[in-house]
Amino acid sequence: MNQQQAKRILISGASGLVGGALQVVLREQGHEVFALKRSAAQEGVATWDPSRGEIDLSAIGQVDAVIHLAGDNISAGRWTASKKASIVDSRVQGTRLLAQHFAACKNKPQVMISASAIGIYGDRGPELIDEQSTLGEGFLANVCQQWEASTAIAEQAGIRVVHARIGVILDRNGGALSKLLPPFRFGAGGRLGSGQQWMSWISLADVVASIQFLLDTAQLKGAINLVAPHAVTNQQLTRSLASALHRPAFMPLPAAIVRLLFGEMGQELLLAGVHVQPTALQKAGYSFRHPRLEGLLAEQLS
Repeated sequence: MNQQQAKRILISGASGLVGGALQVVLREQGHEVFALKRSAAQEGVATWDPSRGEIDLSAIGQVDAVIHLAGDNISAGRWTASKKASIVDSRVQGTRLLAQHFAACKNKPQVMISASAIGIYGDRGPELIDEQSTLGEGFLANVCQQWEASTAIAEQAGIRVVHARIGVILDRNGGALSKLLPPFRFGAGGRLGSGQQWMSWISLADVVASIQFLLDTAQLKGAINLVAPHAVTNQQLTRSLASALHRPAFMPLPAAIVRLLFGEMGQELLLAGVHVQPTALQKAGYSFRHPRLEGLLAEQLS
């Protein structure tokens, strides 16, 4: 049963695409929302520095829920050794710091929702994947496994921990769709590689609504896939987006060029694929705002 009541909620990564949208909706629903920042620009702000292991929540007091979204952008540039270290550290250090802090609190939050990603399953081709599937291999899969493991102390302390494995977010104001729109609007879009790689996507509205659902649904814990129920291949995305924009899409980017331009990041983010199902969300009764890609594109591009 969902228990709708006002909560005191702490959000890390509150200035990002998901965090920004989530704050607005939660406040509209009457929740008291606090952003976790690196510096206190005003009174009553919670601060932290994960790299130094420092956190100060004295300005906000006890919270009922923690939504942890912070992490270095994985798609910003090639994965050099320093970039890969930053991707790992920004997730593991921050998650561990929050988990340790709240595990030691006398008045613990009821729930900690910690972002993860479907990259944890690796490149799985056409195999249908859900929360019970085995985990994958590769850099992203290893990062996600370390990321999720960093909450262990919070779980051991009795806090309900949810690993929100988020898919590819499609929204015209951010995420993958915003990057695809310019070339497709100029008729310069096309499939990536073979186009047969699966893309398990989700709308920003459904990311926000499903996190709200996770807050209020006490029986949900552990790994939860945040993806729409109808994944598409890269070829299907290409055709649907071109059709919605009334533009051609005849400029494919060969896999060799993707690897040359983007290296390991291009291989894992653009050429690899995984067909993920939101089994746990659907069994718990969550109803998707945008279950199919065509409906989302019609709304976003109208």
